[in-house]
Amino acid sequence: MRSLFSTVTKKVVIGYLVVVIFSLLAVGFALSRLHQQTLDTEHLVNVEFRTFELVRDLQQNLLAQENIEKQLLILRDPALSELRLNRNNEFTRYALALNHPPLSEQTKPLIKFIESYRKADSQLSEALFWEDWTQAQQISTEITVPLRIQLLSYLADFRERQQQNINTGLARLSQHTGEAFQMTVLLTLIGILLSAPVSLTVILSIHRSVKELKKATQRISAGRFDHHPDLSGDDEFSQLANDFAQMGQKLSELEQLHLDANPLTLLPGNLAIDREIEMRISNREPFSHLYIDLDNFKVYSDRYGYKAGSDVLAMVGELLKQVVGEFGCAQDLVGHIGGDDYVVLCGIDYGEVLAQKIIDGFTEIVPSFYSDEDRIAGSFSGEDRYGVKRIFPLMTISIAVISSDRYDYPSRLAISQDCARVKEYLKIQEGSNYMLERRK
Repeated sequence: MRSLFSTVTKKVVIGYLVVVIFSLLAVGFALSRLHQQTLDTEHLVNVEFRTFELVRDLQQNLLAQENIEKQLLILRDPALSELRLNRNNEFTRYALALNHPPLSEQTKPLIKFIESYRKADSQLSEALFWEDWTQAQQISTEITVPLRIQLLSYLADFRERQQQNINTGLARLSQHTGEAFQMTVLLTLIGILLSAPVSLTVILSIHRSVKELKKATQRISAGRFDHHPDLSGDDEFSQLANDFAQMGQKLSELEQLHLDANPLTLLPGNLAIDREIEMRISNREPFSHLYIDLDNFKVYSDRYGYKAGSDVLAMVGELLKQVVGEFGCAQDLVGHIGGDDYVVLCGIDYGEVLAQKIIDGFTEIVPSFYSDEDRIAGSFSGEDRYGVKRIFPLMTISIAVISSDRYDYPSRLAISQDCARVKEYLKIQEGSNYMLERRK
């Protein structure tokens, strides 16, 4: 079982998670403190400052009432009565606002005091309404003036206490801001410090691994396919080192396949073909085996020369790659056994289709291999392999198609023998032909 810290990815993730967790803690703490400070600020603005302003307005209103009341009792001017009434209404509005939530609880005693003053002021207002100046003077002197003086004194004390509350709240806000900043920085630093060892370990591991893999790359590029990078452990770089070793092995095999490839067509040779057949058999993968042979190629080469024969072989190789590329799939194999013999390994469902397309393509291009005289005649005179002169038609192509599912236990030897048998049958037929052998 791999350790929790076995891979570079896990190490990076763990280091990242440590930073993220402490960053989230820092952000969460900062947001919670910010939220609390927002509430405290709203309380200062909506409660403390608002109460302070209302108390100040009440003081100013009482002083204005005192001044108007004195003038009214002396001058007895009705216009002053209306002005006094406006001031009283304004005072009432301030008193009601002071009694409205969410203002401070400390205003309750003040509100009771204000109600006492308003009752006394109502008596004075009634006497002034009936223009009972003697009664009004008596109420003013004995009741409203003393109450007003007491209320102004109480308001002054209250305002001073309110100012202290505001100063204390502002100082607390500043202190909390500093504490929140310090705690946020501390949590962030803790996250960075805890992730630093993991980050350093990952950096050193990556540096060593990259250095070793670079050396392995240089050796493999120099042809040292047997080199294995010296990296232990179960992390990604160790896995990559194993991949390098496998790649070296594959490159060694590809080198052998390259040496095995036909130098004329550059198609895979016998070794690659045999390995592909064995692999498909071992994987129990049904396939079609197309054995392709050119008829009358030797006499053509004798007549037109080695270079012309090589051109024909190369062009047939290109034709096979073109047909398989267009009508086959990427897993199909086109191979060149040697001479004028080719092999195509493809899916079991479209072996016949490829065979017919190959015949069609070959029939179309084969006249271009001949001179005008031979092409018009459709044949030419030459010696067979026994030295007997006879007439040979233009080249044709024979394709033996063997399906692997015709065998209970398919083998490379059995397929090869059946291909040879079917090919010999086709070569005695006229023209280009293919034959599909699927009988068990």
